[in-house]
Amino acid sequence: MRLVSHVLLLVLMLASHHAAAVVETYEFANAVDQRRYQALIEELRCPKCQNQNLAGSDAPIAEDLRNEVYRLINSGSSDQEILQYMLDRYGDFVLYRPRFTLETLALWLGPGVLVLLGLGIWWRLSRADSKALAAQSLSADEQKNLDDLLEQQGGD
Repeated sequence: MRLVSHVLLLVLMLASHHAAAVVETYEFANAVDQRRYQALIEELRCPKCQNQNLAGSDAPIAEDLRNEVYRLINSGSSDQEILQYMLDRYGDFVLYRPRFTLETLALWLGPGVLVLLGLGIWWRLSRADSKALAAQSLSADEQKNLDDLLEQQGGD
């Protein structure tokens, strides 16, 4: 019973971590800026987190970047200028959909190349198997003997 209460206490302590997260409220001049802010923090990836956007991350750097996005929107920066600012500071990793550049070429084309490579290998192996089966086909006499054996089996 004591173990169960300790485990329950540990679970509650871990769960309270998210409950203690700060909810940020920003005042915007209009609803358009608020929608822009929301779209940008959902598009930008947290530099510390593996696969989490700024909107869903409670990392301190994510909080700083949300503040920076808010500041840039209020200063009149366009979405493109904000994205460029983040790209200059953090590189292509900060975008969920990285730009198509020489550095991201493998990221964009890699999956297609791997699929084509896999299909080529599958096609090559299937051709080799069909050639091996053709080489192992029965001669006319062997086929006649097999047919005779099958007829005898069917007649019993």
